Amino acid sequence: MIARRIRRAVSNFGFALAILALISPAILFFLWMLSLSLKTEVDNMAFPPVFIPNTITFDNFIDVFRKNDFVRYGINSIIVSFSATGIALLLGVPAGFGIAKSKATRSAALIMIARVTPGLSYLIPLFLIFQWLELTGTLTPLVITHVVITLPIVVWVMIGFFEGLPAELEEAALVDGATIWQAFRYVALPLARPGITVATILAFIFSWNNFIFGVVLAGRTTRTLPVAIYNVLTFEQVSWGPLAAAALIVTAPVLVLTLLMQKEIVAGLTAGGVKGG
Repeated sequence: MIARRIRRAVSNFGFALAILALISPAILFFLWMLSLSLKTEVDNMAFPPVFIPNTITFDNFIDVFRKNDFVRYGINSIIVSFSATGIALLLGVPAGFGIAKSKATRSAALIMIARVTPGLSYLIPLFLIFQWLELTGTLTPLVITHVVITLPIVVWVMIGFFEGLPAELEEAALVDGATIWQAFRYVALPLARPGITVATILAFIFSWNNFIFGVVLAGRTTRTLPVAIYNVLTFEQVSWGPLAAAALIVTAPVLVLTLLMQKEIVAGLTAGGVKGG
């Protein structure tokens, strides 16, 4: 009995160390970025580096909003991310249900290919199309290109989740006279709520963090927050304080959303990974 407890304690300790080793780089980088944002440029340029600031200052955050139109860029990011996520859910959830229930493995493979293909591969043809339509510089091409990124994510997540739902429930609804659409709407869709939550969060994060499409397709007034960070850079020097502050401002919504919804994320991914018989 004692030996079993010792083995369990050693196993738990080893597991904790492995988790710490995996997350420590991300935590260290985040804390270092926070330190840069709260220090003066003198402390940021000091050698050896100063990790804990001698005096905490919020001037870097003030400079970001004063010298850059972060409010407008934030509104653009909200419009683009929410629109792209909503469209991806509207199209992706029914598509995931259809692929899962028809066992269309080839379609699922195509979705997977679209998911892993870098967004940069779509940039040149989409840019030429939007330039021909005279839409470059508006929010419309950003929404469309973000849908190209988020839609495969939603479909792939929902395929795995719908495959895990018991088929007997839908079959019973069809026997009772329901159409396939009614079975989807009244049976499958309520049960798929955790999966929809996961798909929503992942799609929003990928849309919010996208940079390359905003650089190429957006105009001066339609840039998103990730592009706004690029505007903080100057040719004279790199101001690490404002740059770190801008990065934290962009990261904060996604970080808060992930922390608030972590239980739903774990529950949805776990439920989607269990296949029904």
